[in-house]
Amino acid sequence: MGYYNDPPSRSNKRGRGSTFLAAVAGVLVGALMVWLLFTSVPGLAPGNDINTATETVAGETEGTTSSNSVNITTDLTEAVEIAAGAVVGITNLQESSNFWNGNQGQTQQQEQAVGTGSGVIYKNEGGRAFVVTNHHVVDGANALEVTLADGSKIEAELVGSDIWTDLAVLEMDGATVQKTVEFGDSDALKQGETVIAIGSPLGLEFSGSVTAGVVSGTDRAVPVDLNGDGQEDWQAEVLQTDAAINPGNSGGALINLAGQLIGINSMKIATDAVEGIGFSIPINSAMPVIQSLETKGEMVRPAMGVTLVDLVQVPQRERQQTLNLPADVKTGVVVDTVVDGSAAAKAGMERYDVIVEMDGQPVGDIIELRKHLYNEKQIGDTMTVTAFRDGEEMTFELELVDNSEI
Repeated sequence: MGYYNDPPSRSNKRGRGSTFLAAVAGVLVGALMVWLLFTSVPGLAPGNDINTATETVAGETEGTTSSNSVNITTDLTEAVEIAAGAVVGITNLQESSNFWNGNQGQTQQQEQAVGTGSGVIYKNEGGRAFVVTNHHVVDGANALEVTLADGSKIEAELVGSDIWTDLAVLEMDGATVQKTVEFGDSDALKQGETVIAIGSPLGLEFSGSVTAGVVSGTDRAVPVDLNGDGQEDWQAEVLQTDAAINPGNSGGALINLAGQLIGINSMKIATDAVEGIGFSIPINSAMPVIQSLETKGEMVRPAMGVTLVDLVQVPQRERQQTLNLPADVKTGVVVDTVVDGSAAAKAGMERYDVIVEMDGQPVGDIIELRKHLYNEKQIGDTMTVTAFRDGEEMTFELELVDNSEI
């Protein structure tokens, strides 16, 4: 057996003659086909010029090209069209000292933009419009400026903000406001459902930016440090999404395919090892806070009237000598101070009481205590607190009051 590229094993004169005749016949057949082609196709006959065929579009001059405009509408584009006009940019203006050379070396205070974020107009009544955003977007501001979707700017006033839920409400002139958002139902969201984030990532130059993704998780608890001391102060209950959320998106809208607001974008995990993990405050959790901020200027919650320290932060020596705790009590919350006239004071609680249960539920740290107090109780409710004092287990009945009264 030979390879395909092997040469013939022997020569043959007769074979060469046959090959020559076949070649001549092939040339004649080829010439005949070319002649038939030129005589049968108009414009290709011998002696005629060869013309290039051009496809023309109705209304266009022959020989020119054209582009066709296609109007594409999808569920995403329709949702954005419904909601985008209600999403605004927010500029945080704070005073800063600047040396003014032309004023005899005097130092003057000027308001400068120190940060930008996003917000959502949810109400426009009686000539006044209301915007919901994040607390951290407006924190420390001396003045606030809202940039509408059409680029116009309006001065806004802070009505109230709440550090625990990271929400704030602004008020401004509603004369030029064209759109408000419709609230949806965040409890009805499903994992994998398409959602859209709208805001101003990296500043107002990218205002109205749209990113899309899905609901990655509907019930996430994310630890947050509220005072910058490196300790967790709270666990934010948030939605998780892989829609891109970047600095400047904070306070912006997370909407469903009906164009309804189902979340307020708040934060993301930003490390080199993580991609596509952003968080949004569910609108069902945000609505009571928004209503309280709008009407009362603050989020009114039940309060005990104490300051607290996690037991895990107390050295073992202090646990034994100051608190005199039983050896099996390893978690809980230590009362550091009791406010005079507060619910805790009236119930008889004292400094160094170690809280271990609330309404029969174990309390291991301050976060668990706050979650029970803020999420499970209302102003005027009675709460049963179990605590250790000098090694003895005690029970207290607290009638919870408005935190603004303390």
